[in-house]
Formats: sequence, structure tokens, C-alpha cells
Amino acid sequence: MTTDQLEREGDIAADYIEEFLDICDLDGDIDIDARNGRAYLAVKASEADSLRVLSKPETVNALQELTRLAVQNKTGSFSRLILDIGGSREAREAELAALVTRAIERIVGGATEADLPAMSSYERKLVHDIVAASGGYRSESSGEGRDRHTVITAA
Repeated sequence: MTTDQLEREGDIAADYIEEFLDICDLDGDIDIDARNGRAYLAVKASEADSLRVLSKPETVNALQELTRLAVQNKTGSFSRLILDIGGSREAREAELAALVTRAIERIVGGATEADLPAMSSYERKLVHDIVAASGGYRSESSGEGRDRHTVITAA
């Protein structure tokens, strides 16, 4: 996608999220970015607790899917938009890094492989990046649909 298309996606998504926040009577500032072929929206608030209920992983994923559908409805194209609410993505990346560390510890302890729980394609991509950066280990996705997960092995 071109930068213009990603910026348009971001603008449409920001309008949708802004309306959602208004309905919920929540304040938030929306930052729009385009990188790695995706539009990124970050919703931040001056009072950290005001977005707490929306920043739970399941809630962020659900709202992200709704926002993608709103964008798709306006553009006619599938959206790979990423939504971050109240730092939820950074928190999830830290959780995934800890999960990978524990999995590698199991392999060091004698396991031939370590299966991680099922997760979204975006989270699996993050896991693959974390494993690649750890050196000496490799990862691949396994399973189908909602059961798709990452398996880590020694390289």
C-alpha cells in the first residue's frame, strides 16, 4: 500500500475511534502513523486509568477488528491496521518476550521444543522476531485457525 492509502486508512480509523470514545465518554488523543505497510493508531490519555478498561488485550483486539471493518467499509479494501490503546501493544510485547524467555528456558532444560499458546498473526509475528533476535533458536507457526500457535526449537 502507498503512504497515501495508509494515511487515508489512519484518518478513517481515527474518526471511527474518536466517535467510539465520545460514545463511551472517554478522553483520548489519537496518534496516526504509517510503517511496515500498516496504519498504526495509538490512543493515549493524560489520565492513565481512563483507558484502562479499553486497554485489555481482548478488548483491544475486538476494537481493532471493528475498526478494520469500518475502514474496509469506507475503502473497499482489507485493512491490516494496528490499534494500540493506552500502551497495550508495548505491554503485550513485554508479555510475549517473557513467554519466549520461559519457552527457551524449557528447551535449555531438556525439552526438544516449546509450544506457545494460540495467538493472533500479529502476535505470532512479534514472537518470531523475538526468537530470531535471541540467537540459537528458531520458531514456526503450527496449527490452523484459532489453534494456530508458535513452536520454538533450538536452531
